[in-house]
Amino acid sequence: MLRIEDTDQSRKVENATENLLSTFKKLNIQFDEGPECGGENGPYFQSQRLDIYRQHIQILLDGGNAYPCFCSSQQLEEVRKQQAESKKTIKYDRRCLALDPTEANKKMTKEAHVIRIKVPNDDEIVFYDAVRGRMAISCEEIDDQVLMKSDGYPTYHFANVVDDHLMGITHVMRGEEWLSSTPKHVLLYQFFDWKLPKFIHLPLLLNPDKSKLSKRQGDIGVEDYLNKGFLPETLINFVALLGWHPKNEQEIFSLNELEREFSIKRIQKSGAVFDSRKLEWMNSQYLMNTDLETIAKLAKPYYTNQEMDISDKMKYLQVVDNARRRASSLCEMPGESQMFYDSLDISTENIDLVNGETSQALLKTIHAFLTDEADCGGDRFKSIIIEVGNELGVKGKNLFFPVRTALYGDPKGPDIPLIFSILGRDETLIRLSQVIK
Repeated sequence: MLRIEDTDQSRKVENATENLLSTFKKLNIQFDEGPECGGENGPYFQSQRLDIYRQHIQILLDGGNAYPCFCSSQQLEEVRKQQAESKKTIKYDRRCLALDPTEANKKMTKEAHVIRIKVPNDDEIVFYDAVRGRMAISCEEIDDQVLMKSDGYPTYHFANVVDDHLMGITHVMRGEEWLSSTPKHVLLYQFFDWKLPKFIHLPLLLNPDKSKLSKRQGDIGVEDYLNKGFLPETLINFVALLGWHPKNEQEIFSLNELEREFSIKRIQKSGAVFDSRKLEWMNSQYLMNTDLETIAKLAKPYYTNQEMDISDKMKYLQVVDNARRRASSLCEMPGESQMFYDSLDISTENIDLVNGETSQALLKTIHAFLTDEADCGGDRFKSIIIEVGNELGVKGKNLFFPVRTALYGDPKGPDIPLIFSILGRDETLIRLSQVIK
């Protein structure tokens, strides 16, 4: 199911939910519960479940496991400052816990307040993590976390525990930065006498320099990569292998294969480096191995944005088939195709390959042979080149580099039969003529 955790109204972003749903749709990730699959509810919005949270906060208050706090932000800041100067653990000093219950109840009807959890005076809170094993945190280190804010909205810590229980969540999987908060969640489960879910804290995603990957550090959103021409299948495959490994050396997985292969036991503890080069390699594999018609359809907007005339479908498919073997993303493919749609452009560093005396003789003779060939395919064109080379005593790179440069603009590129097949006989003759002095 999809749950929108929107209880922090100060961080609400316009159209965030719509963008999220759009991204899931592009990734072909579907939910078992919700309007998209016939359900009456979903996505679930925490902001629409406030009555449920109020009911459960009252249970904690009545049981003495939570209490109201009336401290102002200035008072709290002063406490934190004093604790920092004394090098003590930064946490609430519990001054409101000393209030008479009757007096506190009266103040709650008149003054702004929050509701805090009352951490017991036990030695430690113990829980088990499926990746890290037994975890124990001293109660002295645990803050009396705010559960309900003064605006009437719950905090993440409270709303998620209530929702996870009511929605039957069995496994809570999240980043390892939440480990220190888990004891507070464990306490809430104990206060409500609810069964604990399995906790699985995943390794952090890291930059190559091992710093924490952050959404504030450049384009790391799914939409950003989709717009750059990375395939949805690539992104799912790549992310699945961050912090987890299969039982063998296989790296390319479909979503169905990942579902069958995944095991919590193979989640690693150490941080996972987000290697953009690995992502590009993986995307190139998907580009090469996905149905050609599909790639051509996905690539079409990138070509039309470059104002390339791709109306000749047969030529376009050949161009795409070549480009996808040389590019790492859809957006790079037009750059690997321009030489087939634009006029010939030979760089200064390559011009000598076609200007030499031997090269000129070679290209003139090939042009003459091709002029006499009314019906010529790519393989036949290559045999013409070899015949001319034998006649002139030219072979190897001295034979093929000038021809490829004359037709493609670069001595390195696709096989010559493919270049000829894409260009066609007439365009090939035109390009040969352009480089013959």
